[in-house]
Amino acid sequence: MLKYFYFFIIYTLFTLTTFASDKVIVAHRGASGYLPEHTIAAKAMAYAMGVDYIEQDVVMSKDNHLVVLHDHYIDRVTDVQVKFPNRVRDDGRYYVIDFTLREIRSLNVTERYDFDIKGKKIAVFKDRFPLFKSYFKIHTLEEEIELIQGLNKSTGGDVGIYTEAKSPSFHLSEGKDLSKAILETFKKYGYQDRTSKAFYQTFEIEELKRVYDKVLPMLNMDVKLIQLMGNSKYYSKMITIKGLRNLSLYAYGIGPSLNMIIPNNEKNSELGLTDLVTNAHREGMKVHPYTFRRESHSSLAYATSYENLLDIYLNQIGVDGVFTDFPDLTVKFLTR
Repeated sequence: MLKYFYFFIIYTLFTLTTFASDKVIVAHRGASGYLPEHTIAAKAMAYAMGVDYIEQDVVMSKDNHLVVLHDHYIDRVTDVQVKFPNRVRDDGRYYVIDFTLREIRSLNVTERYDFDIKGKKIAVFKDRFPLFKSYFKIHTLEEEIELIQGLNKSTGGDVGIYTEAKSPSFHLSEGKDLSKAILETFKKYGYQDRTSKAFYQTFEIEELKRVYDKVLPMLNMDVKLIQLMGNSKYYSKMITIKGLRNLSLYAYGIGPSLNMIIPNNEKNSELGLTDLVTNAHREGMKVHPYTFRRESHSSLAYATSYENLLDIYLNQIGVDGVFTDFPDLTVKFLTR
């Protein structure tokens, strides 16, 4: 029980903020600007900051448990190389699907890292939580849903879930239907239709359509679907007027990367907006772009600060919500 004590401390440090806004704030992997991504601590902190939804990236273990982790790899946020040095695949990566839940729970979780040319671990975001400090573990989708629903009950809040199936085609190639398992878990916890405060999302075009055509009818469900998309040729047909019109027949909205909306990153120049947001809205879809970070304005030349970045997208462009690593700063911006 001691490991849950500091979650309570985190919660008491923040006053739950409620406000009226038509803009949706999604805690991207939790309050990941402050604590290691997708940890229970990051999710509890995000909840206390007053978000509308908390995001879960979900992959499957060897013994078919749904675990909350950004990748189907496990080697950029844990000490798996130390604990299981012989479990690496030929490509040099460690795959979640090769480990049982019990083995996964034995790993220590840290801030996301990479390796320098000498093989030393270096933090992806150097000013965030220090590597391999404190105590963090991987948890299951069920455990996170129970945390959120439990906090909804104890605080009177109404925070929803925003769940992504990570690499579902990879899982299918390994004989595991990740999307079906996720949606079965949705149903188990009462998220069954479009009135439920829950989203299912994926980057894979064919998978989202399969979920709509086959998986949801099989489970007698109709939850809101989001098509995630990045700036690649894979989405070129989908982002046309015809493609968006077809997508709107089954998707509630889209989750594009920021550079699909503003591709021009030159300082002191016109923003050069694409027509993606306008066209998506014309087809009745919501637009929730990713990822809004305090560090973003240093790489996005058109933004002078994090608040300016939010102002450009939420007020000037008119997107319907944002995925953010810094929920508190985003809530403060919208309450001003």
